[in-house]
Amino acid sequence: MWQNDPDTVRRLLDAETWAVVGLTGDPSRTAYSIAGWLQQHGKRIVPVNPRGDTVLGQPGYRSVADIDFGIDVVDVFRRSEFAGPHADEAIAAGAAVWLQLGVVDEAAAARVRAAGLDMVMDTCPKIEAPRLGWPRN
Repeated sequence: MWQNDPDTVRRLLDAETWAVVGLTGDPSRTAYSIAGWLQQHGKRIVPVNPRGDTVLGQPGYRSVADIDFGIDVVDVFRRSEFAGPHADEAIAAGAAVWLQLGVVDEAAAARVRAAGLDMVMDTCPKIEAPRLGWPRN
């Protein structure tokens, strides 16, 4: 059973550039509110959605593989059965992976960790931040 390491969670919360998979312009979706929250905390968000739409003022990409600059975290807002390929794209990009609340893929987590990258699963940065006293002053 997976358990998130608090030090890993803190490292990811401190990361600067977040590719948000599943982020669209629909403000009723959780991905939209969490990406906005990340922006409010100084993070650069990179929308990843099938149409490559611009969201929250940031140009979008159709896949993580299409992003042509460095990213620190791939934050996945897709059902568990679709998370693995996004984790593999994150590995190829050298980025950590954050699977959102309710998203669990043990095999993907094992691949990410085997690649020497950080992995957080089945939680949300907005939940973890206050629990861990982030941001630190």
